[in-house]
Amino acid sequence: MGLLRATSPADLAAAPFTYAEVGGTRDAELPAGYDHVERSVVVGRGEAVFERAVAAVFDWRAQRGVGLRVRATGPASEPGTVVVLTAGLPRPGYDIPCRVVWAQTEGAERGFAYGTLPGHPESGEEAFLVRLEPGGDVVFRLRVFARLASPLARLGGPVSTLVQRLATARYLSAIRSAARG
Repeated sequence: MGLLRATSPADLAAAPFTYAEVGGTRDAELPAGYDHVERSVVVGRGEAVFERAVAAVFDWRAQRGVGLRVRATGPASEPGTVVVLTAGLPRPGYDIPCRVVWAQTEGAERGFAYGTLPGHPESGEEAFLVRLEPGGDVVFRLRVFARLASPLARLGGPVSTLVQRLATARYLSAIRSAARG
C-alpha cells in the first residue's frame, strides 16, 4: 500500500478499520484523543442547490476537487464501499484507503462518512454532509476526527497537519462550486 503502489479497493473489503470509534462522526461529540475538524459553509439556497450539492458529495467530487484520484468498489451512498484515494502522480502516488461507514440518503440532511483502513496516513473518520435548512440555506458540513498514523505522516508532523487543513478548505470549495452548477 501507499508509495509506488496501486492498492486495489477490492483487496481491502475485509480489512479492519484503524480506529475503534467507528461511526463516531454521527455522535454529537467527536471522540476524544483525536484532532477534530468541524467546518461548514453555506453553498447556496433552495432545493435545486441542495440536490446538486448532495449529488456532488455522493459522486466523490470533494475528493476529486482536492486533486485525489478515486477508485471505489461502489458508490459513496453505500456503507461498506471501499475507496482508495491516490495523491500525487499515477505511479509514484500515495494510496489513501478508506471504507464507507455510514450513509444518509434521504431527508433534509444527506451525506456519508468513511473511516481509515491500513495504509492510510491517518487514523479516524471523515463525514461529508449537506443540509437543507428550514429557511432555505444549503449548508455543506465536514466533520473529522483523526490523528497521524503512518511513520511518514508522523515524520511530517506540522506539514502533515497543514496538508489536512488545506484539503479541508478545498473540500468546502469543491462542493460550493458543484452546488452552483
